Amino acid sequence: MAIIVNLDVMMAKRKMSLGELSQKVDVTMANLSILKNNKAKAVRFSTLEAICKALDCQPGDILEFVPEAERPDNKTKNDPDDRPWP
Repeated sequence: MAIIVNLDVMMAKRKMSLGELSQKVDVTMANLSILKNNKAKAVRFSTLEAICKALDCQPGDILEFVPEAERPDNKTKNDPDDRPWP
């Protein structure tokens, strides 16, 4: 997916644990973990709003668009970095 969730980055900047954020936004740690690890397929605006309030940030600080072709974990077979050593 081309949307990257940088929740872990914002949590680190604010020195906030997953448990603390979970309590502040009233979302389970399991659901926040899914979001934090880029496994979520969607996020409610009400959840995003609560996270932004708790972390004192903007949605763009948490969500980032990165085209599939530019993602480092999406290498193609013809990627020059995948060449065997001589």
